[in-house]
Amino acid sequence: MISVSNLSLRYGKRVLFDEVNVKFVPGNCYGVIGANGAGKSTFIKILSGEIEATTGHVDIEKGKRMSVLKQNHFEFDQFPVLETVIMGNKVLYSIIKEKEAIYAKEDFTDEDGIKASELEEKYGEMEGWNAESDAATLLSGLGITEEIHAKLMHELSNNQKVRVLLAQALFGNPDILLMDEPTNDLDVETIAWLENFLINFENIVLVVSHDRHFLDAVCTHVADIDFNKIQVFTGNYTFWYQSSQLALRQRSDQNKKAEEKKKELMDFIQRFSANVAKSKQATSRRKMIEKLDIEEIKPSTRKYPGIFFTPEREAGDQVVSTENLSYKHEGVKLFSNVNFTVNKGDKIAFLSKNVLAITKLFECLAGNEKPSGGTIDWGVTIKKTYIPNDNSHYFEGINLSLVDWLRQYSAEKDETFIRGFLGRMLFSGEESLKMAKVLSGGEKVRCMLSKSMLESPNLIIADEPTNHLDLESIQSLNNSFIDYKGTILFYSHDHEFMNTVANRIIEIGPNGMVDKFATYDQYLEDESVIERRQALYS
Repeated sequence: MISVSNLSLRYGKRVLFDEVNVKFVPGNCYGVIGANGAGKSTFIKILSGEIEATTGHVDIEKGKRMSVLKQNHFEFDQFPVLETVIMGNKVLYSIIKEKEAIYAKEDFTDEDGIKASELEEKYGEMEGWNAESDAATLLSGLGITEEIHAKLMHELSNNQKVRVLLAQALFGNPDILLMDEPTNDLDVETIAWLENFLINFENIVLVVSHDRHFLDAVCTHVADIDFNKIQVFTGNYTFWYQSSQLALRQRSDQNKKAEEKKKELMDFIQRFSANVAKSKQATSRRKMIEKLDIEEIKPSTRKYPGIFFTPEREAGDQVVSTENLSYKHEGVKLFSNVNFTVNKGDKIAFLSKNVLAITKLFECLAGNEKPSGGTIDWGVTIKKTYIPNDNSHYFEGINLSLVDWLRQYSAEKDETFIRGFLGRMLFSGEESLKMAKVLSGGEKVRCMLSKSMLESPNLIIADEPTNHLDLESIQSLNNSFIDYKGTILFYSHDHEFMNTVANRIIEIGPNGMVDKFATYDQYLEDESVIERRQALYS
């Protein structure tokens, strides 16, 4: 068990945590959530001992081993991959190195023999003989093939390093596992493997993630950081979000009687429990359902941006079509033979093993780049907006306040209107006067969304629009895309976003494309397209 008592953290006048008291117990996975800057990563660092709190203390049950997912991708560059994984169990690794040092001695003494015998006993108790095979199994599950296991870490790509460090954190069945954004740089198959691993993990897990699908799959509880406190709720992220929104609506409904509100909340719990019982969590996370408590359901104090796309005019039947579209980047063919016709109201998620292919396709569709071959034919009624992955050129060197920056893209120039619009996007008061060039990544994306909303498009092209956004903004954008009456062409690494918005999937590659009317999950699970998908890249 981890017990946090009277914990506070202050940086000058800024208070991040104030008298936090919370416990984390074995068998549970806690999703640590909170707005950007609330202190999610900082809290993980306090638990791991990397940061010292101003007051209070963290008590960890004696003899329990903690493992932390490392974020420094260069820390182990001079070590072999397999050894890097085994280093995740510091005690075992120290025994291995001490043994090696003793056996390497030329003048091996009786004392060395006694010490070696003691180390061998500890090594056996920790099942050290299985260390290499266990590490290799973890690596293979994470997509690191056997021929890579003996390489030095500096020889690996960043994507491969992430997986090795993840294997390091998981190695040796730690009692406490702390993970900050573990799904970054992982593909869908590897994330699914990690989800299954954590679902069956019987010890304590604390995870920070912006991936709602991942949080829903693995979490039994949500640890919500708000107002410098941490409150733990039973259930996964979706339960927390939907229940808090329901409670918020009930609080504003003064006419509804207490008995009616209680029945509505209980009905919600029953519906949610039924859904969880059908999911892959059910076997190992059934206790979560039994512990759902109506008393835990409280309104969230979180603020969600108001994201609403309203088309200025309805699109005609001809939206856009491509014929034999292809693109080469620095001599490398990213995609070819891309032929599709977009129907009015389609919400198409684009996929590719090389996400640069998607970006280049979107740049061609937006008119910012020319394809290497083929044609794009737009309907005359289409008014499109483009939300690029890289928005830096919209802000770098721009010496304008946020109000003046957004005014450039608005037909209505009145400052009161612009400020009101920015307020909906959570830029209130003095924040609307910040200089555009100093905005954070998430603030820049909210500005780009504001720009696109003001353009009143009937077609949206969006390349990774969830990048840099906090969970609240992602949820709001997700809801707005679901409700949008126009056409959307998009890609996001957010699984839930892809699955809930798209009604059609197009995957592009060097050898053509696959086009299927399906949700994201249906497409990934469709055996009829597996060979066709593989052929795109072979």
